[in-house]
Amino acid sequence: MIQIDYKDSRPIYEQIVDKFKTLILKGVLSTDEKMPSVRSLALELAINPNTIQKAYAQLEREGFIYTVKGRGNFVAEKEDLVMEKKQEILEQFRQLLIAATEVGIPKEELVNLVSNFVKEQ
Repeated sequence: MIQIDYKDSRPIYEQIVDKFKTLILKGVLSTDEKMPSVRSLALELAINPNTIQKAYAQLEREGFIYTVKGRGNFVAEKEDLVMEKKQEILEQFRQLLIAATEVGIPKEELVNLVSNFVKEQ
């Protein structure tokens, strides 16, 4: 499910957070599904359980998971998360378009670039 890239310069807990976010947003992990226990995931990845706990704490702060005392961690409702991520991406895209027009890239070139990208998908 999760693999660590030791060549990645980011801390391991950030990689875990990003991978779980992707799995949740793509629907691989569904709402209210139980997350792997800290201990079992730490054993599977051969890393310190504190690293997993730190990643889970970050996911909970960001609203991707919730904790049930004595039962573990579960995937939170993702509809709001998907909308929030979509808005974030659209804002980044808008900022890139502004930067592109400021350096003189013609609107037609930008439209063609987006159009060609969509055709390739």
